[in-house]
Amino acid sequence: MFVETRESGKLYKMDDHILVAVSGVVADANFLIDYGRLAGQQHLYSYKEPILVEELVKYLCNYKHVYTQFGSSRPFGVGMMFAGYDKVQGFQLYNSDPSGNYSSWKAHSTGKNSVNAISTLKSEYKEGMSMQDALQMAVKVLAKSMDAQKPDPSKFEIGVVQLDANGELVQRIVENAELQKVIDAAGLVDLSKGK
Repeated sequence: MFVETRESGKLYKMDDHILVAVSGVVADANFLIDYGRLAGQQHLYSYKEPILVEELVKYLCNYKHVYTQFGSSRPFGVGMMFAGYDKVQGFQLYNSDPSGNYSSWKAHSTGKNSVNAISTLKSEYKEGMSMQDALQMAVKVLAKSMDAQKPDPSKFEIGVVQLDANGELVQRIVENAELQKVIDAAGLVDLSKGK
């Protein structure tokens, strides 16, 4: 599962099996997303199977890292979180920073107020959580890091990577009535009323 706040649409479908959230310079993110999409399609064309999630992450991070090595170019100013699924490692979550370092996580956050979010995730994340429990935890973590007084669905952008009832991989955005139900179930209140 994967979450990010909605400022200008920061969730991207990189491939049919990889969803990416970005924080930082959106123009840099757009370039890297397109670069990753091309690499994924080239791999699919050459090998007739989707690229492994970690291989695509490593490919992009190596590219990002090159730009930290020379004074004639500036590093990419974007942190990225990759949620994906492949037949070798199953579901995976990776975080990469602007320097090109990446790491694998069970639950993680990037961007503004990520230190507080990571602290909350460390205390509240439990292995084997249901999708509903995970969504409620994600909404609570995001609400704590927002500047808004009232948790409003328009302030969230939550993406999910999961297998459907037929075992097919699905990427979807949790929004509208479904997102409002998650917010209500999480017990979030209007902070402007002092509750």
